[in-house]
Amino acid sequence: MQYSADGQSDGAVTAPQPGFLASVFRDLGVEPEDDGPSGRPPGAPAGPSPDGPPGVGGDEAVAAHARAAALTHHRTLTVQAEQERLTDLLRRAALPVSAMDFESQLRRYEPRPYAADGPAAEAGEDPEPRWEDFAPAEPPAADPDEAPSRRLLDSGYQRGLAQARLDHQRALREWRTRQTEAGDPVVDEYRRAHDEAEQARARAVREYNESLEECRRAYREAEPAAVESLLERALAAAETHTQDLPAPCRAVYRPLTRTAVLDLDLPALDVVPSLTGYRLGPDGEALPVPRPPADRAADYLRLVARLALRALQAADAVDTDEILAGVVLNGWLREPGAAEPLCLLSVDADRDALARTRLLPPADPEEEPDGEGVYADAEQDEALVRLRQLGAAVSPDPYGWVGVEPAAQAAATVPAAPDLSANEFAQLVRELLTRGGLGQWSVRLRGPAGLVATGEGPTGSALPGRWVVWASRTAGPVGEEEIRTLADAVREESAERGLRLTTGHFTDGALDLTGEDGHRHIHLVDGDGVRELARTHLGLPLAAGR
Repeated sequence: MQYSADGQSDGAVTAPQPGFLASVFRDLGVEPEDDGPSGRPPGAPAGPSPDGPPGVGGDEAVAAHARAAALTHHRTLTVQAEQERLTDLLRRAALPVSAMDFESQLRRYEPRPYAADGPAAEAGEDPEPRWEDFAPAEPPAADPDEAPSRRLLDSGYQRGLAQARLDHQRALREWRTRQTEAGDPVVDEYRRAHDEAEQARARAVREYNESLEECRRAYREAEPAAVESLLERALAAAETHTQDLPAPCRAVYRPLTRTAVLDLDLPALDVVPSLTGYRLGPDGEALPVPRPPADRAADYLRLVARLALRALQAADAVDTDEILAGVVLNGWLREPGAAEPLCLLSVDADRDALARTRLLPPADPEEEPDGEGVYADAEQDEALVRLRQLGAAVSPDPYGWVGVEPAAQAAATVPAAPDLSANEFAQLVRELLTRGGLGQWSVRLRGPAGLVATGEGPTGSALPGRWVVWASRTAGPVGEEEIRTLADAVREESAERGLRLTTGHFTDGALDLTGEDGHRHIHLVDGDGVRELARTHLGLPLAAGR
């Protein structure tokens, strides 16, 4: 709109000039329409607009459009900041953690010297004479090329040096006499306070190290409280790099199977942005652009996989005396308003599997093989690949509230058979039978419900000869068909005896079958027998199954 010299509109409308509004159009990808040489759209009547002052409606629309574009841009920047925080969390969650062993926790006492120039000096303490205050100045050089040693041989300098030494020794004797005969009460009080403070510091360090040694002794004896305390301190120290993302982890140690069960609290689902940004709608409204659900789920799984690997690495690194035979880790999502937590991830790994697996992925997401950074496919993510190498069960859709079955329950230190993981049950069966005399243990098949293994005991032992062992922890009864299957396996393995072990019970038909001539070499152990073996050979209880 153009105006005359007297401030009145002359009715002419001008096209937008290069400047702020033109830059807004360019940012939005819109080119201004050509209004023709007259400044009006083609076919528009000349003269003022009937709806109001000429040009006011058009300027207001352009300004509103600019405000909407600025708001859209601001909201998109906010979403991008959330995505950058997620990328940084992924990087920091993969950083290595310091081993939290006993040696690293020992404290050392270093005495602090008494400050002679401190408050006591200000109170009037008589300082000890220093040689620097008595030493004579070196004679100046008569010849610039003369060696320093020749200047020091000057007779006058040597006489002055001898006299200075006598004066310094006399001053020292007098100072010591004064210190002996009469002490300043203020100075004495400061010295006494300093000595008492140092004694208290030394005593605190000594008592702490003694308590640490007691914890080490209890840990080496596999006392549950000591093992759990050490594990939880190591797990807490592992969170150093992600203190802005709390992921507490609790530990339960089971002496029966020498296994630590870790319960890891996973971050809330909203830690991963649900949007990619905002776009400007046709009516000028800022419209959210949602992320594909699969991409969002993949990013969340990438994060929790790193947290799980970090916890496993901390537990493995702190166990320097190899007390643990295995580790079970369950990742729990605890959302407000949910009746029960949801298990999204579960790992059941023995010590050998942990030793074979590199437990930390690359710290930089950009270094991963897929090269897609934070938007990598979950199936190609390095952390998830390593978890699956450990046999982990991972939720396919955390945002759909799809969970997995925990490998083991950490409800009690004294577990029942259903609380044990597959590795724990296999470890328990092996420990019971090897202590009973069965050696050369070899696992042929293993699954969540049990295992099939072979072993051989020396002549004269409780379990002599070659055996085929079939152990299961199912709650249902074991019938005749399974006894016949075990007898066939004994023949195929050229073994002498078979052992059918269950945490449940046997049917009457199965018990009668083992009394017949063709199946007398098959021996049976039910749930009560397993618990009795645990008390006899391990000295530890196994709770009755539920």
